[in-house]
Amino acid sequence: MLDTKKFVDALVKKGYTHLCVVPCSFAKNLINEAINNENIEYVPCASEAVVASVATGLKMAGKSPIVVVQSSGVTNMGSNITSLLKPYGITFPIITSHRTYKEGDSEIQHQHLATELPKLIEAYGYEHLVINKDDIQTALKQIDICDKTHTMAILKKESFSKVELDDIHKLNLDALTPRSKFLKALNDSFKNSDILFIGTTGNTSREMYSFMPDTNNFYMVGNMGGALSLGVGVAMAGKKVIVLGGDAEFVMHMGGLTTASRYKELDLTYIVFDNMQNKSTGGQNTYQEHLNYIGIAKSCGFDVGKDIVKEPKEMIKSIKNSGLNFIYIKCGIDDVTPRPPVDIVKVKEF
Repeated sequence: MLDTKKFVDALVKKGYTHLCVVPCSFAKNLINEAINNENIEYVPCASEAVVASVATGLKMAGKSPIVVVQSSGVTNMGSNITSLLKPYGITFPIITSHRTYKEGDSEIQHQHLATELPKLIEAYGYEHLVINKDDIQTALKQIDICDKTHTMAILKKESFSKVELDDIHKLNLDALTPRSKFLKALNDSFKNSDILFIGTTGNTSREMYSFMPDTNNFYMVGNMGGALSLGVGVAMAGKKVIVLGGDAEFVMHMGGLTTASRYKELDLTYIVFDNMQNKSTGGQNTYQEHLNYIGIAKSCGFDVGKDIVKEPKEMIKSIKNSGLNFIYIKCGIDDVTPRPPVDIVKVKEF
């Protein structure tokens, strides 16, 4: 595999200025080194559509950005590629992971692109190459090709050596109640009820499977940013819904908030667990301390509580019997829990 620090140092020497990222676990070591390295600017973005536009602006203004996304995210930036990058002739390196899939795996969100990613890239009018993980100079030349042409670089698993975040970039959440205790409280309060709980992709759904065994759950393993909108559709069909989201999920498709708030008669509660990090992709800080989650939800038309919730009892008291409600929880983290099995994930109707 490539020496990550040497690779990033070499990118800096070649004049690359920014690493614009929507995190992926395959690229976590590259991302961690960019966060640690003072000579390249780390730019975390809410979605792949945002990251492509930010990088385009940087390139047009004379900087040299590199974009990092995961394979499912390439679909989110498709409009940027076909209606901005291609027609304007704008190029910069786009590194995408190539997520794998085995039959019977519960990560069904990766099944299609596990085989079709190269075809998708080709459909967008790009060439593709696989980053050489054995020789830095070859890999650097490949990055330069992607910088000068409409070519996308595919990243295989374990291409970069391990890099831990420096202590200054690590979060200490010991003072916060872990999410598992909130989920257990939901399980105890709503077991065997007709309420549908929708969990966003990542560790939220995993932990629901472990800590909410007695509730009616839908584990959304892909479609990040879409949990609230999915809940809106279900609630419009007459169901009572509680959506369990996260801080990174909240910002990815914020149009879901403005759409939901048109329908204040829905029985829909949106709970956002903010652990301030992308836990499932390496634990990097989401760098969203500037956001007023409660203020955003309130301005969109949700009925919200005045205070940040920090304890399970407060959360249960804040859940209302009807209407469009929002609850914001600051929480800690738990150890990694198992993924729900594929037969439980693959629910087709409620």
